[in-house]
Amino acid sequence: MTDRDLGKNLNEFSERGRLPQPMKLGSTTLVLLSYNEREALEKLAPLIPFALFDRVLAIDAGSTDGTLDIYQAHAIPYVLQAVRGRGNAFLQAQGLVETERVVFFSTDGNEAPSDLPTMLAYLDEGYDLVIAGRFILAGSCSDDSDDLFRIRKMGSIAYSLIVRAIWRSGVWDACNGYRGFRLDAMKRMKLDAPLHEIELQSTIRARKLGMKIKEFPTQELRRMGGTHKPSAATLTLAWRTGLFLLREIVLGKRWLIAE
Repeated sequence: MTDRDLGKNLNEFSERGRLPQPMKLGSTTLVLLSYNEREALEKLAPLIPFALFDRVLAIDAGSTDGTLDIYQAHAIPYVLQAVRGRGNAFLQAQGLVETERVVFFSTDGNEAPSDLPTMLAYLDEGYDLVIAGRFILAGSCSDDSDDLFRIRKMGSIAYSLIVRAIWRSGVWDACNGYRGFRLDAMKRMKLDAPLHEIELQSTIRARKLGMKIKEFPTQELRRMGGTHKPSAATLTLAWRTGLFLLREIVLGKRWLIAE
């Protein structure tokens, strides 16, 4: 499919009222993130409560396995990422979303669709950032099926404890990507992390700005299909997340530009 075809796809769905419309109070966009997730998405799509959201948009990193066909079958508008990387997908969505809030949802099956109403309820209460936590909280659990020695889990907990100690985040899982934002709050964070480290960065910057954060327990599920991507490899995640943590410590609030 060419870029022209993709643009046509997005425009067709825009005309049907899915994108964009004048912002209304409490409106929320669900952003689906994907890269070759057809197998999982076929099973997952019927479980997602799309009706709870004002708009739905998929950001795809260039799938070639038929993922885009699933979006078309469910009348979900999609755009290709300009630059690959989870953080880049967040930032591209930030520029496209025209609702008050945005919720990011991965389509590999790890994230429980049943948590989406809880995510929305806390956004309704006025929280700037809502995180589904996989660790420590009663009732939470993580999918460690591909992490035999729990290296990724222990690393995420360690980084989260550092963030908790330095910035008093009150969060046990600063690294999970299953999260929702108030769009104005997300823009104020001035995020720039290109890969998975954007999750830690957004948690830190929310605290630097004194924003309201809510974490609730989630039970991470096993993948419904597909394979883990290289950017999500344990050592890659640990290295890059550590670098961005050090960067945020050094930067302090110097990344802020006077408004």
